[in-house]
Amino acid sequence: MTLSLSHNIQDYLKAILQLGKDEAATTSDIAARLEVSPASVTSMLKKLDELKLVKHESYRGAVLTHAGRKVALEMLRHHRLIETYLAQALGYTWDQVHEEAERLEHHISEEFENRIAKILGDPLYDPHGEPIPTKDGHVPPTTSNRLADGENNEVFIVRRVDSHNTSMLQLLTQLGIGIGTTLRIVTRNEQASTLTLKLQRKNIDLALEICEHVFVERKSDVTNK
Repeated sequence: MTLSLSHNIQDYLKAILQLGKDEAATTSDIAARLEVSPASVTSMLKKLDELKLVKHESYRGAVLTHAGRKVALEMLRHHRLIETYLAQALGYTWDQVHEEAERLEHHISEEFENRIAKILGDPLYDPHGEPIPTKDGHVPPTTSNRLADGENNEVFIVRRVDSHNTSMLQLLTQLGIGIGTTLRIVTRNEQASTLTLKLQRKNIDLALEICEHVFVERKSDVTNK
């Protein structure tokens, strides 16, 4: 079914999945994510409702149907497997993989998807730490703890970054922050809107705006597992 749907429809379904989680995705949020007008979103949601891929209610938003969620998970699996392949097999950095995957995700067959997954060893997470849906639609667990919400002297391990902003990812790389990095919050600087972090033997300042996109696991929680 996925390949018979337009790329535009596939993009909408994937966006609704990522925005809505278990709740409705609003028209304004979908418009912002896809960089289209609210009127365009409203028109598309009406079409998706008619196709029984979403349930759309005015002033509430859109929720994927079982059929819509199945397509969205398949597209998300394509996207994140491609990102992982680009990084592991072709040497792309994590700030380069998103746009390439956006272009390629609509064109791969299920056989190609299966072969990539096998070559990569059926990975659970992509280069940004985002979960890769399994073939049967299961989404691996991930942390919802934001670095921005941490307290002084807490030690964390970086597990996920939910932004594909190239400049942000490049900055994190320059600072030595990536998936699996251990860091400690030294102090919160409310006036400057930054966190001072201890990273190996140096202190760095990171804007709270960026910390909102960095998801972490307390090191004590990892030790106690």
